[in-house]
Amino acid sequence: MSNLLRSYTKIFDLLHELEPENNFLNQVRLPRLNDKQLIALNLAAEALGIDSERYLFKRLPEELKLMIERSVYNRRRRALAFKIEDFRQKISHQITHSNKHHVIDSMPIEICKYARANRSKICRDSVEQSPNHGYCAAQKMHYFGYKLHAVCTANGVFKAFDITKASVHDINYLQDVKAQFSNCVLIGDRGYLSRQYQQDLFDSNSISLETPPRKNQVDPKPFSHQFSKTRKRIETLFSQLCDQFMIRRNYAKSFKGFSVRIISKITALTVIQWINKRNGNNINNLKIVIS
Repeated sequence: MSNLLRSYTKIFDLLHELEPENNFLNQVRLPRLNDKQLIALNLAAEALGIDSERYLFKRLPEELKLMIERSVYNRRRRALAFKIEDFRQKISHQITHSNKHHVIDSMPIEICKYARANRSKICRDSVEQSPNHGYCAAQKMHYFGYKLHAVCTANGVFKAFDITKASVHDINYLQDVKAQFSNCVLIGDRGYLSRQYQQDLFDSNSISLETPPRKNQVDPKPFSHQFSKTRKRIETLFSQLCDQFMIRRNYAKSFKGFSVRIISKITALTVIQWINKRNGNNINNLKIVIS
């Protein structure tokens, strides 16, 4: 049995524990490869670093290859983005039920090289969702694409994320955070430093936003060493998404295809964390054999 088939079978069994239903799309004829099987195959491929659909279908076992065509797989995977995210949320809850400390940060995701930005047609299917130019202060680079905003727990489990244009400032994501979290401590970098937003989050949802002070800040609030150490967890997660899950490698042509790739990679990472927890291992040891 191949690694892909073993991983697919294991992930399908895990998804079946969370959801007894097999199909989630309103289809006239039931497909040979049901929706839950397709999601399990997608997550198994991402977990194994199979980032290309063409390569995936070259490695696909015969028993699965006969059940679906590549074009149908691509189309249905995009349509199932909502259910992949639903599974991610359920798995995240299985790993950590409640946590008072969360970390917030963002990372740049290039669509193409900066020099090709003006003639690139990738993800330009609508004006609202098209990429644009942005600047990453941490990496000191201008880029063309999107920005991934995310919130994770102190032990490294993604709780929420969103994709925006590259030009959107980090602080704007706090509006989404206010709608999803309450009664917690939120740890961020200097990009989230704002007395107005800090006060608003605390008054509306009892969220304490903790950020390191600027060097020239008047009457700075102390930022503990423990907060500084905790904040590095999300930076490690972003590095793992870049290295192991190749989140910055893009083959999508539409924004829907691009977004489902991001959702799938983050969900695959969360699945591995869940498997580690069930096996009694460190949840952040992501380079494991799923079996």
